[in-house]
Amino acid sequence: MKAVKLVGSKILELVDEPEPAEPGNGEVLIQVKAVGICGSDLHMYGTGAIGTTKIESPFILGHEFMGEVLEAGEGIESGLGTPLIRGQRVAVEPAIPCYRCELCNAGHPNLCPNHSFFGVYPKDGALCEKMVVPARNCFPLPDSISDGGGTLLETLGVAIHTLDLAKLKAARSVAIIGCGPVGLLILRLAVLAGASAVYAFDRFPWRTELARKWGATHAWTVENSEGVEKLMAETNGRGVDVAIEAAWANTSIDQAMEMVAYGGRVVLVGIPPDDQAEFTHSTARRKGLTIMMVRRMKHTYPRAIHLASGPTPAVLVDDLISEYVPLEETSAAFARNYAYESEVKKIIIRAG
Repeated sequence: MKAVKLVGSKILELVDEPEPAEPGNGEVLIQVKAVGICGSDLHMYGTGAIGTTKIESPFILGHEFMGEVLEAGEGIESGLGTPLIRGQRVAVEPAIPCYRCELCNAGHPNLCPNHSFFGVYPKDGALCEKMVVPARNCFPLPDSISDGGGTLLETLGVAIHTLDLAKLKAARSVAIIGCGPVGLLILRLAVLAGASAVYAFDRFPWRTELARKWGATHAWTVENSEGVEKLMAETNGRGVDVAIEAAWANTSIDQAMEMVAYGGRVVLVGIPPDDQAEFTHSTARRKGLTIMMVRRMKHTYPRAIHLASGPTPAVLVDDLISEYVPLEETSAAFARNYAYESEVKKIIIRAG
């Protein structure tokens, strides 16, 4: 089968790989249909690492994906507890926790220290034609969700988990730094949650324009400390109840601390490329801030499907898709996304 492997920094190669093994107990074989390019994929593509995880040999990227069931044994059930059958379209949760440890048993599988994760070294991901996945990681897709939309349920899940950690109450204000796909989805959920004001910031004008379309009260294209100044002027120096950082940049973490009001809450979603987070300690201490770190998501696929499906979905995930490209054009798609080409939101790779 065809697959795309990361073989070096910014080097992706289309290769021939052996067909997957037969699915084992509790597993299904899927035809991968669509794979989204995520910010964490770009980390690994550009630096050969993410956090402390170093890529030591060629492997297959891709963790935002959906596919079609090719083989499923008798009695195999999805993550919803429903039967999985041949020909069914499914979104796939990329994290595989152990389901036995203290954290899994406490309801925090996203924090499982024994987990593996499709598309994070050393576990191959979804930029291939076929793969075997755990049945309980599969979530059947309604017809109203497109293939590309199915890949974005993972991204939407991260946004849902972020808003859960933010504890944003109705008629409270929020600032969102970074208007990439995750930031825009967080923004949309904040609007749905009844935020009194949503302030959005990004360094690309086309992204702040999208933020306005998605419901931001104010959206500014800024560099460095300009965002803090604009927000403080707009809020008469008070700041916001919640600040969410979704921009990967160390400076934006400090800006989030400056933007939030005394006693407020800061949620950190972005992953700094150098694995370092810096902020002014006195600001956070004097304000008595609560700081939350987002670790992927948990128990979000059913909620994401609900929000993205139906004749009038609450979240229009397809609006985030820039284009679809075939597996053979993966390398060029990554290069364009890594360069932040104008209007590149979410590129979907058609794997099969």
